[in-house]
Amino acid sequence: MKPADIAHLHGIGAPSLSPDGSRAVFSVVRPDLEEDAYLGSLWTVATDGSEEPRRLTRGDRDRAPLHSPDGRWIAFLRPDENERPQLHVLPTEGGDPWRITDHPLGVSGHAWSPDSTRLAYNARIPEDGRYVDVVPGKEPPRRISTLKYQFDGLGYYTDRWQHIFVGAPIDPSGEAGEPTRVTTAEADHGNPIWTPDGTTLVFGASLHEDRDLDLYQDVWACAPEAGAELRRVTRGDLNARSIGFSEDGTTVYFVGEEIGSTGRDFVGRQSGLWSVPLDGSEAPARLTGTEDPRMTGERAQGIDRGALVLGENRGAVELYLVSSDGERTTLLGGKRQVQSFDHAGGVTVAVAAGERDSGELYLVSEDGPRALTSFFEGVDPLPVAEVTAQAPDGYPVHGWLAVPEGEGPHPVLLMIHGGPFAQYGHWLFDETQVYAAAGYAVAFCNPRGSSGYGQEHGRAIIGSVGASSSTDLLAFLDEVLQDERLDSSRVGVLGGSHGGFMTTWLAGNHGERFRAAISERAVNAIDSFRGSSDIGAHFVEPLYGPRETWVEQSPITYADRIDVPFLIIHSEQDWRCPLEQAQRLFVELKKRGHETEMLVFPGEGHELSRSGLPSHRVARFEAILDWWDRHL
Repeated sequence: MKPADIAHLHGIGAPSLSPDGSRAVFSVVRPDLEEDAYLGSLWTVATDGSEEPRRLTRGDRDRAPLHSPDGRWIAFLRPDENERPQLHVLPTEGGDPWRITDHPLGVSGHAWSPDSTRLAYNARIPEDGRYVDVVPGKEPPRRISTLKYQFDGLGYYTDRWQHIFVGAPIDPSGEAGEPTRVTTAEADHGNPIWTPDGTTLVFGASLHEDRDLDLYQDVWACAPEAGAELRRVTRGDLNARSIGFSEDGTTVYFVGEEIGSTGRDFVGRQSGLWSVPLDGSEAPARLTGTEDPRMTGERAQGIDRGALVLGENRGAVELYLVSSDGERTTLLGGKRQVQSFDHAGGVTVAVAAGERDSGELYLVSEDGPRALTSFFEGVDPLPVAEVTAQAPDGYPVHGWLAVPEGEGPHPVLLMIHGGPFAQYGHWLFDETQVYAAAGYAVAFCNPRGSSGYGQEHGRAIIGSVGASSSTDLLAFLDEVLQDERLDSSRVGVLGGSHGGFMTTWLAGNHGERFRAAISERAVNAIDSFRGSSDIGAHFVEPLYGPRETWVEQSPITYADRIDVPFLIIHSEQDWRCPLEQAQRLFVELKKRGHETEMLVFPGEGHELSRSGLPSHRVARFEAILDWWDRHL
């Protein structure tokens, strides 16, 4: 795989089944290097496998399709002339769609009413004089009075709160009128879903008085009308999201975790599946345990036997059915990453990526999964082998090794993921494939602090992040270096975000192990990160501990010990790990006359390597390969 081969890595959006389960509609999106954009349209396929998928829409930026409950319509998102996503509707059998919203900042999170006559959705409402028909640099000043006021990939948001609206679909021959704004609080309101009887909307939001000081989020309910009174369903002591209903509408399922009495003890907390009566008459009940797989995904979906939900499990993401008494059954598991799913008419489909493809749509049944699509082509991935090492205390460190073709000995890259509460896993990872194809063995693992291995594993590094993580990472590196195909004298280290933190840490504290390093979108200085990051005010103490430990735990403290060539990669618009984190480290190294460079990407945020402009993703890969070519 070459850097430009990212154009072959398509993504399939969340599928939507027709009410009888006979058809699925979904988006297919690919990076387009010529347009320097992500282009895609809607597709449809019969779930019985009787036909090949066919393209449904002619737009090149269509996303998020959703069947109406009566099966007649498909609502989806398409950008308007200002590139802002607006709701469109088209007949299920195909034809010309028509636009039904005209919000100045676009819409998201749409849901059909059970009678198929209305759509509930989210839209951000800008203050007068902001974001619309105005030069950003000429907007009035912002008066900031809260800790939470910015978010990576979005920017400032307290002057454009996200609200819930309900509107009637526009008949192609008529007018729909103005949509109804349902919510009014100065806060973000999550994606709305309808109760099965159509009388109530349910959503997640932080609406309590102290919401600026903690991370609690509740499930809320209200009537789908202007000025509706909001009713809290949960008890104000959880972080609740990914909401769904039981089939009879009496029970709400959601993914969430307990975050302590302060509402800030979130690090490494294992998300579980919960249930609560819609009327709030009982406290929420946790259905999965803290050492079970970490429940995740955009939603939980109730079916006749319980709820469907995704979960992280030792590098995989699996689809589970969880019963009302907590019994968990794996419906789609193994060495894959299930990304989304839907269930209707007794049929279940799921989008899953494997170690040799970037994702296909599957029919999920008792006979096993059956692929309904085969979009992936153009890349022949190199194999990746599982490896388990032992830390000095005997703890198993699970990971993977990709080895280039040829006898070697090959130079080696130790690649470290972000988070830290995240995981590497079983999927075709462009980073691994590009580096391995260029001749580098790539070692990557899930040390303690990662997700997918239980809560105890995830919380093991609190208060000693760099030192504790180093133990597992170096143990894994020692294990893979026993492979005679690898050259232990030519080892580089790289990572992004928390992985960048660990790259700087390892270069400063264990530099003798490496020949060169690349730190990307990193946390380097905990003190300034606390104030400049979008999450810093709530992130630092729960992970790193009290202020008196920050200097000792900051990688920049050990910059004077770094003696390997060091490349820093960062984005100008990174609100998660702001550019100053890169600049501070660059100055420390440059003032010493050390061999260092800084590559700064304009207009990009923290997600550059995953969703940045295709041209920037290719340029990033080329710069990384150039650095390793020079130093390994």
